[in-house]
Amino acid sequence: MASNPKPHLLLLLLLSLSTFSLSLISPSPYGPPSVYDLLPKFGLPSGLLPDSVESYSLSEDGSFVVELREDCYIQFDYIMYYDKEITGMLKYGSISDLRGIQVQRFFLWFDVDEIKVDLPPSDSIYFQVGFINKKLDVDQFKTVHSCSKMKVSCGRLWNRTVEVLMFD
Repeated sequence: MASNPKPHLLLLLLLSLSTFSLSLISPSPYGPPSVYDLLPKFGLPSGLLPDSVESYSLSEDGSFVVELREDCYIQFDYIMYYDKEITGMLKYGSISDLRGIQVQRFFLWFDVDEIKVDLPPSDSIYFQVGFINKKLDVDQFKTVHSCSKMKVSCGRLWNRTVEVLMFD
């Protein structure tokens, strides 16, 4: 009596399908790019955000949400404050409708509404704060900086304020 090959074929087919379906649902070993890799793809420096990004989402229309471990400060030419959640609209060369980033000027905090770079790229980056457009050196944003929970010391802040008042 000859054996029926159909059960063996059925078993082989089921094993093949289960292996194929598992490969479809398992995550890619590479995963999505980090937010620091994503920013340069949009013509922006990777150091615009602190090193404490926990997660981000980017919609097809360019709207994004970035989640930080906690709110924090970074000293660039000016002190920047980063809220725990940062939102905006990402396009090539700019971030508009920005919420969650502030800059300190003369002991006051101002919302940064938009960040832009020149196209083609130059050595400058522009921060739109209300109706004021401040041009800064882009080099300070090329590397990702560590976040600080504390603002800079009063002595350093006072020195920077005097410098701004005298020379800006």
